[in-house]
Amino acid sequence: MSRKILVTAALPYANGPIHIGHMLEHIQTDIWTRFQKLRGHQCISVCADDTHGTPIMLRAQKEGISPEELIQKTHAEHKKDFEDFLVAYDNYHTTHSAENKELSEFIYNQLDNKNLIAKRTISQLFDPEKEMFLPDRFVKGECPNCGAEDQYGDNCDVCSATYSPTELKNPKSAVSGATPVLKDSEHFFFKLPEFGNMLKEWTRKDHVQDQIANKLDEWFDAGLEEWDISRDAPYFGFEIPGAPGKYFYVWVDAPIGYMASFKNLCEKTAGLDFDEYWQAGSEAEVHHFIGKDIVYFHTLFWPAMLEGAGFRKPTKVHAHGFLMVNGTKMSKSKGTFIKANTFIKHLNPEYLRYYFMAKLTNRVDDLDLNFEDFVARVNSDLVNKYINIASRTANFISKKFDGKLASGIADHALIKEFESAADTIAEFYENKEFSKAVREIMALAGKANQYVDNEEPWVKIKDDATAGEVHTTSTVALNLFRILTIYLKPVIPAIAESVEAFFNVEALTWNDINRPLEDHVINRFKPMIKRVEQKQIDTMIEESKEDTAQENQPQLADPLKDTIEFGDFDKIDLRIAKIVTAEHVEGADKLLRLELDLGGVVKQVFAGIKSAYQPKDLVGKLTVMVANLAPRKMRFGMSEGMVLAAGPGGKDLWILNPDDGAQPGMRVK
Repeated sequence: MSRKILVTAALPYANGPIHIGHMLEHIQTDIWTRFQKLRGHQCISVCADDTHGTPIMLRAQKEGISPEELIQKTHAEHKKDFEDFLVAYDNYHTTHSAENKELSEFIYNQLDNKNLIAKRTISQLFDPEKEMFLPDRFVKGECPNCGAEDQYGDNCDVCSATYSPTELKNPKSAVSGATPVLKDSEHFFFKLPEFGNMLKEWTRKDHVQDQIANKLDEWFDAGLEEWDISRDAPYFGFEIPGAPGKYFYVWVDAPIGYMASFKNLCEKTAGLDFDEYWQAGSEAEVHHFIGKDIVYFHTLFWPAMLEGAGFRKPTKVHAHGFLMVNGTKMSKSKGTFIKANTFIKHLNPEYLRYYFMAKLTNRVDDLDLNFEDFVARVNSDLVNKYINIASRTANFISKKFDGKLASGIADHALIKEFESAADTIAEFYENKEFSKAVREIMALAGKANQYVDNEEPWVKIKDDATAGEVHTTSTVALNLFRILTIYLKPVIPAIAESVEAFFNVEALTWNDINRPLEDHVINRFKPMIKRVEQKQIDTMIEESKEDTAQENQPQLADPLKDTIEFGDFDKIDLRIAKIVTAEHVEGADKLLRLELDLGGVVKQVFAGIKSAYQPKDLVGKLTVMVANLAPRKMRFGMSEGMVLAAGPGGKDLWILNPDDGAQPGMRVK
């Protein structure tokens, strides 16, 4: 019986490029979706860019563009990356959409009308310079548990303790470097604890993996807390109805973005009904594919919000682990933090799709992309086993039998064996046991190659008495190759399309497994894939290192290479500044930390002038600084400008000391 299935993947954040870690999830989602479609089910996949929140707002400010311009540019880049990797969403939308605003307001109003929203005043850290409340990831300080420095405001990377930003010792704003102050504000809270019993029951009814259900039990035992769903202006997002200056926290409208993307598709597609999939009691299926780091939002907050607003809950939330590369976390310095558009320059994306397929299970364990194993597996499985079946036998059909397959092979024992594996492989696909499916498929590929080895068509073709046997052998082998292609089609769709063209047939479906090709004219076989060479990997890794190095360089023009127009120079805002604080930076060989008074506005700058000056000699002096340089996050804090200096270096390094008549804040022409 045909099923109606809606599939989503977690929404990539519109604050940066897609990398191969993202691709793990989207490829897993796409393979499962393509399998369902291949089986004849109505399976629709949607996704969108996650576009709201403080990081988007600040990134846009840094680039000198509006948030809308930033997310529009990023959306086009993300969409192309997914298309390049053959991730075929039926709709790729954005959370900054009319549909999402409408649904977010509707769901909120439903919850508010049912007395599921609480309002109370809380104290938060506030950046007095940027005049904004600071989300936990925009505060850094010392861990209140172990004292580790440079820790974010939500958890410690050293001891794994969790805490609130207000508990940090010596907190600093990651936006400006200023010391934050406590400020009161009214916030809105979703009453999550009222859904505790429902969630306990729901999470134990096969809607999540056992590993996730066990983790959720720990959170249930600790006690669910009300969820802060509001943020104060300035904030890029949707304003809460009836609450000027208050905005939905990004994690409110992000999952609603799944519904909004589908609603947008429904509006463009005749016969597709939004309510049929999302109304309470719907018999359609909704499947979410996510990383293990966002399980809390998708298995507690999300189903509770849906329940409270009168919608159906997900059929299943499928969580996966993180991507490791060569046994460790992806690293920019090692070149293993690889962007999607870098990978595509050097390697066939279907190789990565196949490798992920070969390693993925239905558990939440991390997956290791080992490049040595990657090269060996792609060459061994796809080239030497799978494609090799056709390359060894197709030319006999083309050259000796006018391109026409033989008849009478439908009951061949090996063809029957390949056909009988369909249910087992389908079950592996359905349950996301992709690695088991690969093992089964490649075991069959090995049998097909052994069959060709035993029949020795290259020998028999030389003898007229046995040449006819080659016709049968090649036809059987190519039918085995065709069945394997159907089994692999969700993973390598572009290669499968080339195979379909070779066989001169329409798009293959799962039902074609039991329909052997006999007495049928095929086209001449052409090489479809190439072996992977280690040098391709090496070049890609080196380029990734170069990408990172370039990203980390200050964006300054080299006067010996580039020219600028007068208008470009005029953009630089040079101001007189008074040095009010100067001190050494612990752990830095060249830097001094300066606080510069620009006439009422104080900015922090890290200047590489330690070799020429003692801090005490600088306090009270005037200098010139680039006042409108975009803030740059450094290991020691945020640097908000640049002091002008000249000289050959070392002790001979001079910061300018304007005439005594100059005043802090005056512009230098």
